[in-house]
Amino acid sequence: MSELVVENAGPVRTLTLNRPTKLNAFTASLHAELRVALAAAIADDGVKVIVLTGEGRAFSSGQDLTEDLPRDSQGGIDLGPALERDYNPLIKQIVNSPKPTIAALNGPAVGASMNIALACDIVLAARSATLQEAFAKIALIPDAGGTWLLPRLIGPKRALALMLTAEAVPAEEALRMGLVYKLYEDASFRDDVAAFAARLAQGPGLAFRMIREAVLASADNDLDAQLALEAALQRKAGASHDFAEGVAAFLAKRAPQFQGR
Repeated sequence: MSELVVENAGPVRTLTLNRPTKLNAFTASLHAELRVALAAAIADDGVKVIVLTGEGRAFSSGQDLTEDLPRDSQGGIDLGPALERDYNPLIKQIVNSPKPTIAALNGPAVGASMNIALACDIVLAARSATLQEAFAKIALIPDAGGTWLLPRLIGPKRALALMLTAEAVPAEEALRMGLVYKLYEDASFRDDVAAFAARLAQGPGLAFRMIREAVLASADNDLDAQLALEAALQRKAGASHDFAEGVAAFLAKRAPQFQGR
């Protein structure tokens, strides 16, 4: 059985981590499958939105610690190569995706999987879900981009508190913190996520790509550089088919039919 299930619902592609008996813990093979599937979704013009979720009662418990730990030539444990091979490329792939990505937390997102979720554009959570930077419990530091992502989302003080205590954050608290965008009841979670993703997939794909570009650039730009980038991107947006369609639909009081160009 594949460790990753790929499903299409119109323009929405859902990638489901499929190791439920292991709480969808990440292995090298699951990483490889996921990166290939993400690349295929990004390259497919028919895919407008990508959803990442988990099978069973967890989003993911993080790294599968039952796998043999990587070792250096002297036999000592060396976790660096696995990060460089698996987690770092995955985080970059998600963050740099030109298409909107949604993390659908059907249950706990622990360790690296919390940071994989935070790398997505939008995080939706079932009420029973939790997020946990659990690394300190086994004397490690947060990886998979956690030390970059989390302070930017909630500030360095609160991020440090979550990392140092390794406390699990319930979904409702994560919503208040701004880590989660919307919270849904467990019983309706799959349907609610599907409806949300379907609505998003009807949006202007070209504008979405430029919005993501501008937000990513803002982390390093000063105000003048960001204003200049906004002006340049807005010129492109204003010359697009989708902008003309959006204005025409607004004037005609009808739903727009965006084409992503």
